[in-house]
Amino acid sequence: MTDLAQTITGMDLWRLALPVVSRRDHGIGSVEGSCEIIVLRLTAEGGAEGFGEASPWSVFTGTPEAAYAALNRYLRPLVVGRKVSDRAAIMEDCRYAVAHCTEAKAALESALLDLEGRISGLPVWALLGGLARATIPLSVSLANPDFDQDVELLGRLRDDGVRLVKLKTGFSDAAFDVMRLERLRNDFPEISVRVDFNQGLQPGEAMVRVRDVDSFAPDFIEQPVRAHHFDLMAELRAMTKSPLLADESVFGPEDMARAAKEKIADGVSVKIMKSGGLIRGQTVARMAVANGMTAYGGDMFEAGLAHLAGAHMIAATPEISLGCEFYQATYYLREDILESPFPVANGAVIVPERPGLGIRPDLAKLDHYAVEGSAQ
Repeated sequence: MTDLAQTITGMDLWRLALPVVSRRDHGIGSVEGSCEIIVLRLTAEGGAEGFGEASPWSVFTGTPEAAYAALNRYLRPLVVGRKVSDRAAIMEDCRYAVAHCTEAKAALESALLDLEGRISGLPVWALLGGLARATIPLSVSLANPDFDQDVELLGRLRDDGVRLVKLKTGFSDAAFDVMRLERLRNDFPEISVRVDFNQGLQPGEAMVRVRDVDSFAPDFIEQPVRAHHFDLMAELRAMTKSPLLADESVFGPEDMARAAKEKIADGVSVKIMKSGGLIRGQTVARMAVANGMTAYGGDMFEAGLAHLAGAHMIAATPEISLGCEFYQATYYLREDILESPFPVANGAVIVPERPGLGIRPDLAKLDHYAVEGSAQ
């Protein structure tokens, strides 16, 4: 069968632990050794397959165990036995079947879109409204507590044509942040710098430390304080010359409505893992721009499969104008899970043109890195 009336007959899961090349410190936590993701495969009765990835982080969106359980126990009965064409209804049912677990829902929608695209012969961006851009400027985050190692990475990035970096700040003292910003300005003047505190500042220190960073005129300053400090975010926005970006304060459209009303930021980081899917991510971006804000394509600790989903979303969403952060598959994982490399060239992500997400995961790699799995 080649039409979208096919029934979804199978749902397979892998929970993976993927080795990483170094420690990374953020304002709210660290990653070292490996990061965990969940890969989902849906199979239709005609044999077509669609894949999605859930990329949780316990201090941000949730745990891998929770994402895996959400898919395996609570969402599976709402998917298997349904038609491929039921994508919108499936996602609406799953939205209320289990609270939160936004990464699990993002993985499911990615897999449904991938499956639909492969059956229909269309890339996912075509299913999301059409192509607004064929390439997306790539930003790479710097978060190694050993800054000498980040300097080595910066040399590689410069050679690869990357001209955007985001410095993770707030996990150490102010002197460390200022030292790194000075090095970036002096030694890598051709690279534009963004700054991300990842909620790392306490209310009593936020004004001074944000002012110090603001003096370097970064492209933007992201989420200095905890997500719930909406009033303080608004105060910080009012005092900075650099644009202030909201990340953890805005998960989905519901948060975006409040953020716009209370004027807590000049822009928002859009991540399918926190919004709960690609379409809700598009909605967040469009709400932001409708309220005079900008939008940026952020990510979690992702492998190439989630990067693909995010790239298709941004490709079909002109409102996301500040580039993307889909760098882990190329610069952070010891080995990615895709059959061919995630497409990056000359400092930009190349949006796939083939049906579905465009590249499949390597099943041998999924089995190799799996710590848990189930099929039905």
